[in-house]
Amino acid sequence: MTERISLRRLHAFVACAEAGTMTGAARRLFVSQGAVSVAIAQLEREVGVQLLLRSKAKGLTLTEAGRLLLPEARSLLARADELQAEMRDLGLAPSGRLVIGCFSTIAPFFLPRVLEEFQAAHPQVTLDFVEGSLTELQRRLREGECEVAVVYGVDIQAGIDYDTLYTTRPYVLLPAAHPLVAKAEIRLADLGDHDMVALDVPPSLRYFNEVLSSAGVSPRIRHRTESFETVRSLVARGVGYSLLIQRPFADVSYEGRGLVTRTISDGIRPLDVVLARPAGVRLTRRAAAFTAFCHASVPRRPRE
Repeated sequence: MTERISLRRLHAFVACAEAGTMTGAARRLFVSQGAVSVAIAQLEREVGVQLLLRSKAKGLTLTEAGRLLLPEARSLLARADELQAEMRDLGLAPSGRLVIGCFSTIAPFFLPRVLEEFQAAHPQVTLDFVEGSLTELQRRLREGECEVAVVYGVDIQAGIDYDTLYTTRPYVLLPAAHPLVAKAEIRLADLGDHDMVALDVPPSLRYFNEVLSSAGVSPRIRHRTESFETVRSLVARGVGYSLLIQRPFADVSYEGRGLVTRTISDGIRPLDVVLARPAGVRLTRRAAAFTAFCHASVPRRPRE
């Protein structure tokens, strides 16, 4: 009969993949290096393929099979931990460490309140977070580095499920002395003769290009940056206009220079803010509690 894969050996494999050396994995697991080596050898025998390449110069490197196994191993270990916690704390509050992902420009508006309010509602959950682009966060979800992620609902890849939290629309950001400030609302066509400062964090720039092209505008991009606040500072200096989604309460740049926001009069395809998760993976109790918290918080979404 085929021997079942043990969780202990999967723990050793994940520790090796993350530490990059047998010695580092042994330190993480509080066991000897020899015990880790034996566990990996047994696991490779059980699955019938080599999972790690050993090199004195480079340490441990995942094989193709190892790269495929790693997210599955993380998911299985997380579920085993959750099952153990459920049986131990049956009927009690969610507990354990929960890592959430958040799109980099949403994070300053979303994470501080969540860290305070969710933590207050679920004190037995240790909440941590990672920030990044849509592509990076989807990779982290698939590889088990975070359980859920708050992102924009565009360019969602296969293997990722999501629920919409709320819908938003872009606005125009202008320097205080810009000629378009005189307009109460701005048509996209009005922007065609003006320079643009573009936020270039995927999928932001592609979305904004689609918005402008829907009105026949080809943007005159003078500068691109991945920094939300650099966009605002350049606009405040008069470099050009920008299109943004998230809107701070203070209409000033880091330098204290004034900024003006204007709504767009055109009918624009709305942009969903969603809570994403790996497809086919059962949410842990703490992730389910976080999902419920996010949906209950929708009426209190950031300023638009």
